[in-house]
Amino acid sequence: MSYAVVLGEALVDLLETERDGELIYRQAIGGAPLNVAVGATMLGGEVRYVGSLGNDTLGDRTAAFLRQTGVGTASTIRVPVPTTLAVTTFEGAEPTFEFYGEPPSYSLVRPDDIDREMVAGASVLYAGSIALMREPFQSAARAAWSVPGPLRVFDPNVRPKLLPDAAAVTALRDLVEGYFATADMVKLSSADAEVLWKGATPAAAAERILKLGARAAVVTCGAKGAFVAAADGTAMLPAPSVTAVDATGAGDSVMGALVRRLLADGLPADLAGWQRYVTFALAVAGLVCERHGGAVAMPTQEELTARWGALV
Repeated sequence: MSYAVVLGEALVDLLETERDGELIYRQAIGGAPLNVAVGATMLGGEVRYVGSLGNDTLGDRTAAFLRQTGVGTASTIRVPVPTTLAVTTFEGAEPTFEFYGEPPSYSLVRPDDIDREMVAGASVLYAGSIALMREPFQSAARAAWSVPGPLRVFDPNVRPKLLPDAAAVTALRDLVEGYFATADMVKLSSADAEVLWKGATPAAAAERILKLGARAAVVTCGAKGAFVAAADGTAMLPAPSVTAVDATGAGDSVMGALVRRLLADGLPADLAGWQRYVTFALAVAGLVCERHGGAVAMPTQEELTARWGALV
């Protein structure tokens, strides 16, 4: 059976909400790569998650959640630090994150923790997000990315709060562009593109990513949909109309859905194939936006069909 390997952070989101006129914080298991792993698994894919979890109660809850959802955790390690927290505030449905915990519990996977044989046997390898900004995880991810075999997919998942100045933006751009050059598919948001390339449009960002060497680029644009670029052309695809209550994890659900399609059907041969994959992924994200929370909002195929009917 084909499987995906997902590298990256797990953490706990503290999501600001209001109850009885008082601001409170609701706990939710998250982290973009964890969301991707859960999203692809809920849709029927097999995923093996490579990450580090704190040795506290929140780490225990995260490990139990991964097991309950069916994500493979044989390559997940426990580390003697508290679980990183992401305090999440909102403008409408759009989240902003502040991170707490030093060293980050998610950043402590080492190169020696990478099972190269497992990576080589995977159909898809995902890397990306904020774990790449810290050692030793950065070196571990590079070690996994260098293993030949799987399709490589990447998401920079830019967090402006972790980029205090222009030098930090430049360092991140240099880091992620190295991955773009050898990726089969890059997924990023229009907000990511604006930060990485000084206000770049989705079309300009996608063009740059393909010129660097990636085979396809998907730029999500919130309620507007997604811009898709492949070697034979580009297209702007609309998002389904929904009443969003929480966009936390929406972009990750797009990547999770794309990973699921790559596992099932392989790499698309052309733009038309990518359009089918992204149409499916936008339907998944639409349903996620109608729910609260990140990983816990990821739908099953049955829930997707119940909401949208038969999908390509």
